[in-house]
Amino acid sequence: MRSLLTAAAISLAFTLFLTPVFLRLFRKWGWGQVIRTPEDIRNPNHKAKRGIPTMGGTIFIVGTIVGYLVGCYVGNNPPTVSGLLVIWMMVGLGAVGFIDDYMKVRQQKFMGLSGWRKILGQVIVTVPFGIVALNFPNQFDQTPASPYISVFRDVPVLGFMTLGLIVGWILYLAWVTFIGVAFSNSTNVTDGLDGMAAGAGIFVIGAYSLIAFWQFNQACWGGEALSAAAKAACYPTRDPFDLAIVSASFVGALIGFLWWNAPKAKVFMGDVGSMAIGGVIAAMAILTRTELLAVLVAGVFIIGPGSVILQRLYFKITRGKRLFLMSPFHHHLELRGWSEVTIVVRMWIIAGLLAVSGVGFFYVEWLSRT
Repeated sequence: MRSLLTAAAISLAFTLFLTPVFLRLFRKWGWGQVIRTPEDIRNPNHKAKRGIPTMGGTIFIVGTIVGYLVGCYVGNNPPTVSGLLVIWMMVGLGAVGFIDDYMKVRQQKFMGLSGWRKILGQVIVTVPFGIVALNFPNQFDQTPASPYISVFRDVPVLGFMTLGLIVGWILYLAWVTFIGVAFSNSTNVTDGLDGMAAGAGIFVIGAYSLIAFWQFNQACWGGEALSAAAKAACYPTRDPFDLAIVSASFVGALIGFLWWNAPKAKVFMGDVGSMAIGGVIAAMAILTRTELLAVLVAGVFIIGPGSVILQRLYFKITRGKRLFLMSPFHHHLELRGWSEVTIVVRMWIIAGLLAVSGVGFFYVEWLSRT
């Protein structure tokens, strides 16, 4: 418990107190926000955001790593492969976002990496994650991930390896890659207003920290000594406490960052930050074996990309008509006259409700087995 609290406190202090130092460096390096050309902007309020320091996601990425390592050291809990896999997804997908941001800043254009190049970068990060996650068993023969699709835990009838080793590995890696790409892009789309993605990420990843900590308290570590009821309700997660530590550290870093990112933002997280958030969500969903439950827990990050998909389908079906004034959905609300603060706070409320609902269903499922 000391590791978990220390990690969260250190990462929070890091981003809360050191962000102004980073902002001075960002301004010196010319890392200012790039927006669409004036003729493409349908909301004039966004013009004022040009030049505000961006790529702030690098701050909470570094803060998370610092908090995690300090927390592990203080509590005498050495980093595990599961915790390092979460760090890998955070840093790796954040690096893809960093390249995209840097190209925008360097060229002073709104477009950075093309869509397919961005996806290629995401695949390069998620495939090694998937390979490592299905190796390194502990003394109980538990690997960080499993070759099953999961809801509250693995679903035995939805196993990839039942189709053969080669086909199973291909399908498993495709599934892991889909989760990583989907969540990193969905958080990227959601990051459109001051503080929205950071605040929503606090609720979502905070929920996953609770889930991991609960799995630690109900771990399948007793072997044959466990009763039949305990075996039915326990969780075979490889390193649940370390997952709780790293996610708590990330939440602490986001809280400290949100102090500076809340409306009106003094810094933007950029693609480096939004994609890092998606990477942590994807990693936590896979490693806690709650992949389909993540659709509810992180449901707030599905609203934005879902509205984009609906907009495009409706446009094609109706041959030019629009379902929303503008997509993603939060920009539609802006054009309907909602203030930015109102939209952000209400999205935080939705994020909290969905995250709490996900944790509630997770707990009810456990109760049904005890």
